[in-house]
Amino acid sequence: QLRLVESGGGLVEPGGSLRLSCAASGFTLDYYAIGWFRQAPGNEREGVSCISSHGGDTEYADSVKGRFTISRDNAKNTVYLQMNSLKPEDTAVYYCAADGDPCVPRNLESGAYWGDWGQGTQVTVSS
Repeated sequence: QLRLVESGGGLVEPGGSLRLSCAASGFTLDYYAIGWFRQAPGNEREGVSCISSHGGDTEYADSVKGRFTISRDNAKNTVYLQMNSLKPEDTAVYYCAADGDPCVPRNLESGAYWGDWGQGTQVTVSS
């Protein structure tokens, strides 16, 4: 059974940083693109970033470009989301999701593309 587990969320002050991890068990991530999504209370789910199976292709939402960086370590079966210069509007539950390539804007915009999801990790940006 495919299982994704997010970790690394927490409370951080504006301007701070967090690194989220998405660890896979029961399968190898080598052949999967991974997406990061977030959902704040009262808001629709938003695609944040994705990375292709080989790591060569990445996409970012305009709201996080220049602040967030997605990466993967297939040897550790883990994908990361480094979040810098955090803002209060980044507050949300962050989810990772897996499916086949490609990582392209239309797939980041549509959560329906992604077949397997983690349970989410809370990120709160507040002073």
